[in-house]
Amino acid sequence: MNHSDIKVPRVLIADDQADVLEALRLLLKGEGFRTETVSSPAMALAALEHNEFDVLLIDMNYARDTTSGQEGLELLARIKTLDDSLPIIVMTAWANVELAVEAMRRGARDFVQKPWDNERLLATMRTQVELSRALRRSHRLEAENELLRDKGPALIAESRTMRPVIDIIRQIGPSNANVLITGENGSGKGMVARAIHAVSAQAVKPLITVNMGSISEGVFESEMFGHVKGAFTDAKTDRVGRFEMADGGTLFLDEIANIPLSQQSKLLRVIETGEFEPVGSSRTHHVLVRLISATNANLSEETAAGRFRQDLLFRLNTVEVHIPPLRERREDIPILAEYFLQKHIQHYRKALSGIETSAMQLLLDYSWPGNVREMDHVLERAVLMAQGSLITVSDCRLRLENKSPDSLEEMNLEDVERYLIKKTLARFEGNSRKAAEALGLSRSAFYRRLEKYGL
Repeated sequence: MNHSDIKVPRVLIADDQADVLEALRLLLKGEGFRTETVSSPAMALAALEHNEFDVLLIDMNYARDTTSGQEGLELLARIKTLDDSLPIIVMTAWANVELAVEAMRRGARDFVQKPWDNERLLATMRTQVELSRALRRSHRLEAENELLRDKGPALIAESRTMRPVIDIIRQIGPSNANVLITGENGSGKGMVARAIHAVSAQAVKPLITVNMGSISEGVFESEMFGHVKGAFTDAKTDRVGRFEMADGGTLFLDEIANIPLSQQSKLLRVIETGEFEPVGSSRTHHVLVRLISATNANLSEETAAGRFRQDLLFRLNTVEVHIPPLRERREDIPILAEYFLQKHIQHYRKALSGIETSAMQLLLDYSWPGNVREMDHVLERAVLMAQGSLITVSDCRLRLENKSPDSLEEMNLEDVERYLIKKTLARFEGNSRKAAEALGLSRSAFYRRLEKYGL
């Protein structure tokens, strides 16, 4: 995928004189701009329908009327209805103060007079490109703020089984390679994704996370590619999609196996070309995004069963990282427990000094079917339940596998549901798709319960 020209400023020039178009094209090309030239208002509008530009440079007079500037004003108004934020610079050989003021009143950002001064024209273009990009960054940040959540723990891994994971993060992090992270639910795939992003060239740019298990097929395109106002009944305003939010940074697609087959070709196209169209728009957007994906499923089996495209799998797993479950990295349990303890003590402002020896032994003996995420949930609950200065066995509310659970009659509804989900996950070796099917739940409903119970 060639991204060499994605960040080059894109300029649309509209003028009915071929020599003017050529002179402007050569001037701007020499200064690092990428230009598209058109000779009529209709052609300008057609170009805007299919491509994204940083700034427009439009003449005020065309063949129909060479003196009044009316055609330029009409074109200006049409452009503003398509994209009110797009910076427009107007130019005319018949400049007068009244026409310039009218153009600015109708939304033009600046104006130049023919014959133009090269330095002033270039300075004006650069200024408007920077303003345009700053506005787009602002819009992306507003959209990202809606997605802010607790980023979770740093990657805590001192066990022998996690050393290969740490090594591969160091090796591939600085590259732009797409990464596929595999492992059971709650094993820390999100933490590994954040660690990869943190050591990458994109570290100063956003890391946008999407749980593909929680996105229904009907809103997939809107979530991923955005939509324009009026694209469908509830589209009251333009919406920035996740790919555009992550432009220049990293997009983390969690539970990638849950993408409906019907949508996989659309994702593949963006990965291959960096191009997409928001829902309801025919304008092509260009992005430069590093993809990190994660799944607890066996994608080779999903591919063989016809549920996952093989060409998409090839694009996603340039490098594969497997995260061992917590039961295979017990050396990390004490330091993880201490981390979560301090995190929740600080959050809930509890006066606790540590974990009793017997309680720590319980944590070490427990099988952790929900892995690191379950431990986080257990320690949070223990901090809330604790009455003394130390976390006790009873605060943890864990039952070892060789001990019989309370009878269903003695459990509340949430305990029953949590117990059943844990048992079903264990029966299918952590495969959430199979567990959801066995429980008669949709994937999105199943993932909501996993998050609710810390599994």
